[in-house]
Amino acid sequence: MKLGDLFTTGVPSGAADIEITGLTADSRKVNPGYLFAALEGVAAHGRDFLAQAKANGAAAVLSAGDLGADPGVAHVVTPNARRAFALAASAFHPFRPEVIVGVTGTNGKSSTVDFLRQIWAHAGRGSASIGTLGAICGNETLDMGHTTPDPVALHWMLMHLSVSEVTHVAMEISSHGLEQHRADGITFDAAAFTNLTQDHLDYHADMNAYRQAKLKLWNLVRDGGVAVINADAAEGEAFEQGAKARGLEIVLCGWRAPRDNALKIVEIQPRPNAQTMNLHWAGKEYKVELPLIGEFQAINAVTAATLALALGEAPDAVFAGMSKLTPVKGRMEHVGQSKTGGHVFVDYAHTPDGLDVLLRAARPHAPGRIIAVFGCGGDRDADKRAKMGAIAARQADVVIVTDDNPRSEDPGAIREQILSAALGAREIGDRATAIREAVSMLKSGDALMIAGKGHETGQIIKGVTHPFSDQDVARAALETQA
Repeated sequence: MKLGDLFTTGVPSGAADIEITGLTADSRKVNPGYLFAALEGVAAHGRDFLAQAKANGAAAVLSAGDLGADPGVAHVVTPNARRAFALAASAFHPFRPEVIVGVTGTNGKSSTVDFLRQIWAHAGRGSASIGTLGAICGNETLDMGHTTPDPVALHWMLMHLSVSEVTHVAMEISSHGLEQHRADGITFDAAAFTNLTQDHLDYHADMNAYRQAKLKLWNLVRDGGVAVINADAAEGEAFEQGAKARGLEIVLCGWRAPRDNALKIVEIQPRPNAQTMNLHWAGKEYKVELPLIGEFQAINAVTAATLALALGEAPDAVFAGMSKLTPVKGRMEHVGQSKTGGHVFVDYAHTPDGLDVLLRAARPHAPGRIIAVFGCGGDRDADKRAKMGAIAARQADVVIVTDDNPRSEDPGAIREQILSAALGAREIGDRATAIREAVSMLKSGDALMIAGKGHETGQIIKGVTHPFSDQDVARAALETQA
């Protein structure tokens, strides 16, 4: 594709006919004929890697005009280089599935998009999901690197899915992805908001900046498209107002949703490994046997179902699909049962609200004790550590504070901050030892909630990622019980 076909402005005179063979913002991935996007990042600026990009054969460079010198190749200059890069990636990979849905929120994105993928598949649609767990289509999973991948990877994947006969895609859209324009160039048919609670304040200046980043999702929905909003979310009204300002069709869901143009939860009856739900949609009440535990998982499933219904799927097919849902890896994932009758779950909860919701959701399903094992990540929002300690102490019967991903920080210092508010908690720094100790405590009716890492298969310590899986450690502990 020619350089002039990728950008509407900023292409230098005489450079429009340069043939571009690929795009990347990673100088290491530049091949002959590529456009290199020299973008400003959090830790470095792309201009620092311009020499490497040119050595690898870059035919053109994109920047915001902040390179400081003539790059020596065709130089596309535009004030918002990130958005221009995303739109160029969209033009370079023009094919995409017929229906695309975006889901944003602090918690619940991964489960919601995966549940929607499963509901669509049950209804006979060629479906896929993209997010933290990668791109999932049928039995195939491809790692994408980020919750919302970089624009080139994202638009390439959408084209790949399209030619693979996928017609329906559900995507997680993170605040980072929205702020950095990674999803620009996609027109969503519908989008959903799950909730907004404290997270990523190491990146966003404050909660208002975090909220404003999330609200940008509505700008990517097609005119007259659908906005699904969790009516039970504290920030729901702000997102409803944002959707109204865009002229979107608003469809609410949850306990507080009305009975008109909404999917309302009427009643939930928890059972040991499932829950029975009564739902109201379009003047009729439906009974659904949801094979998941935890009220927050019910909300995620309802959000996914609302998206499917709002986009025209038949109610009977949607609710039948809900009854067949399988949990997402690392999201309230049931790992096994101890010989003493206790149950072990792994969840990704890594925010104050996420941990609070997780432990409260476990209570109706656990007639015995709730045992919580968790830590907090290093080089991230430190303000949430004491908050999470207090929540664990309040909601769980036994608390073990351990390491998460300490990254470059001192693990002991992180644990100390958590323990300052987790009165009565035990401290076991080694995560594997903490999990084994918790499994050994299990009695009949107990539920062990291992929180924080979820689907992750590594633990980051001093810049090194060590193989580690909460699930594998827990299963091994269950198998070796006396």
